[in-house]
Amino acid sequence: MTRAGRPPGLPDRPPEQALEDGLTWFINLTDLTGRTLVRCLTRVRIEGLEREALPATGPLIIASNHLSNADPVIIGSWITPVLGRRIHWLGKQEALDWPLIGWGLAQNGVFGIRRGAADIEAFRLARRVLDEGHVLAVFPEGTRSRTGGLQEAKDGLAILALRTGAPVLPVGLAGTDRFWPRGRLLPRRGGEVTMRLGRPFRLPEVGHGAVRRAAQHAATEEIMRRIAELLPPEHRGVYAHLVEPGTGEPAGA
Repeated sequence: MTRAGRPPGLPDRPPEQALEDGLTWFINLTDLTGRTLVRCLTRVRIEGLEREALPATGPLIIASNHLSNADPVIIGSWITPVLGRRIHWLGKQEALDWPLIGWGLAQNGVFGIRRGAADIEAFRLARRVLDEGHVLAVFPEGTRSRTGGLQEAKDGLAILALRTGAPVLPVGLAGTDRFWPRGRLLPRRGGEVTMRLGRPFRLPEVGHGAVRRAAQHAATEEIMRRIAELLPPEHRGVYAHLVEPGTGEPAGA
């Protein structure tokens, strides 16, 4: 056994970071700055963001497709002030190690995950956020899409939702890949980005063994189906076949 009785081969856990649900002046300022900068660079369309549809207390998972570095900025800057609660994120520890930037990320609810410990530490931290009744934002695909379409998602989000009973808020982002393309240092000017929110929903309880594993995969598909329904056809990717024809069109189309 290693320090603190941890089995050999497992990384040391970082010190527990206090979890808060409320907003601070720094979070409010960051969100205002984010909204202002994005609006100065591109047109923004937000659909379905209604305070009464968002839970005021208890655990919540915000699940979104992932196209661009602009995605966390848009989600945080627009959803946080309406939700009225702090959103917690899992990010690379390297980013939190940067002077000033890392401090700012930590103040905005970002937890650092070190390379080599990602799966273990990320799941432990995510579970803790939800077990303590807070809000967690997750990109089920795990990384930005190279094609603009939804990629195959991992079952981690579904497992979290099933084990904690937390409701899932599906979010669909469109156009952020053109606004801030992968590999580009800074965003482009012009165009339009859209964020559409669905209604929070809960996954049904599942059994054990093989039945449970099958249910976890089905739960992942259900989460991704609901995200895909919020997206235009060109962004639905591998989950396009789950969407009924005629859904996902912009309001007024």
